[in-house]
Amino acid sequence: MSAVTTTVPVVAPEVSTQVRRRRRLSPGRRLPAARLVGPVLLLAVWSAASAAGRLDPAAIPAPWTVVRTGAHLWTAGTLPTDILTSLERAGYGFAIGLVAGVALALAAGLSRVGEALIDGTVNLNRAIPTLGLIPLFILWLGIGESFKVAIIAIVVYIPIYLNTHAALAGIDHRFVELAEVQGLSRFAFVRQIVIPGALPGFFVGLRLGVTGSWLGLVVLEQINATSGLGYMMFQAQNYGQSDVILVGLVVYGVFGLVSDSAVRLIERRVLSWRRTLSS
Repeated sequence: MSAVTTTVPVVAPEVSTQVRRRRRLSPGRRLPAARLVGPVLLLAVWSAASAAGRLDPAAIPAPWTVVRTGAHLWTAGTLPTDILTSLERAGYGFAIGLVAGVALALAAGLSRVGEALIDGTVNLNRAIPTLGLIPLFILWLGIGESFKVAIIAIVVYIPIYLNTHAALAGIDHRFVELAEVQGLSRFAFVRQIVIPGALPGFFVGLRLGVTGSWLGLVVLEQINATSGLGYMMFQAQNYGQSDVILVGLVVYGVFGLVSDSAVRLIERRVLSWRRTLSS
């Protein structure tokens, strides 16, 4: 009697036809015009509170009152002149601070001698309140435009230096060793290793410097100035014109938001090769 061999099929475990969705930990896609949501919401709350009579018009005028005041100042020629004066002061100070911050950061980041001479001095300057230097700079440079530009330059160069120098110090030493093995020249090393490694920190400092230039300008234009947005706001304070003060604040805010957005746009274009959480 022959034995009958029975083959028992191996039953594979049941595999779900539904593919398990991977949990997304990133913030997701960037929303269009996302940075305008907050200001628009604030404007809506301000308008609703003014329309409901919850705000004192003498202290916080309604948005439409501020718009009418701004239009009147523009047609009278006062606002354009003050805006151009403020832009000129901020532009000169920002340009000087930008060049100084980058140059000092490169000198300190690429040389131990430069770091010994520069880094401690800059950090000492950072520890001293910049606006506290105003009386000394008035004695040195007079009460004209020079001291205002100099103070703005100091406000700008410190964050640019600190962030660029930190980015330089954070470059992986293996890249330096690789450049030495490849026999790169000093110029090629700076162009291929130093600049790409320092750009993220530089743009962070640049954004802080742009914002700092406007913050410093608000204070400086209220000190012995005869024109500018800060001077306009200071004069409005003496006459109790809160709507004019709000016009100046709105213009400062718009300039700050636009300049910061421009730096962000340049940063995304220049650093498009990076894959980060924000992108």
